[in-house]
Amino acid sequence: MKGCPSVFSHVADPLEADDWLRAVEKQLNIAQYNDTEKVLFASSQLQGATQDWWESYQYGRTNNAPAITWQEFREEFRAYHILEGLMELKQEFRALKQGSMSVAEYRDKFAQLSRYAPNKVADDTDEQR
Repeated sequence: MKGCPSVFSHVADPLEADDWLRAVEKQLNIAQYNDTEKVLFASSQLQGATQDWWESYQYGRTNNAPAITWQEFREEFRAYHILEGLMELKQEFRALKQGSMSVAEYRDKFAQLSRYAPNKVADDTDEQR
């Protein structure tokens, strides 16, 4: 809690959901939490509709199901919050033009969106294209 973790309730932009997950994961790695502690910590930062989703997800599991791993939490969180907007982000990435952005703004936007099209920027040649 010393790292002042942010809470997550819901965002319209899938990039913000992914940014939250990445920031929490960074804090968890620094704190050297084990798999179970990571899930407990991250899920404690959920509020509102996202907390409702998490409680429903847990309730839907059978009683003899193994403990939820961090990998499972990440995959389910991403499936719920990011997958829907992923195609839109890929389209935005493909259509990205510098336009009125500065070179630095364009570079930053390119880097942000390229997370969702890694096969399009697999090497330097692809990235330059």
